[in-house]
Amino acid sequence: MRSLVRPRDNRWIAGVCSGLARRFGMSPNVVRLLFLLSCLLPGPQFVIYLILWVLMPDES
Repeated sequence: MRSLVRPRDNRWIAGVCSGLARRFGMSPNVVRLLFLLSCLLPGPQFVIYLILWVLMPDES
């Protein structure tokens, strides 16, 4: 099982979606699309993204 890190490659903004996709074996573009669609719903999605950006370490 892979650890939850922000990869240095395939980043768009901060690498959060790419790191989540790699961790769960999905395509980064699918995770990005799901995140964008979830932003249309009410909730703290953007705040969670910012928190993950701060908490997820960079890949070394």
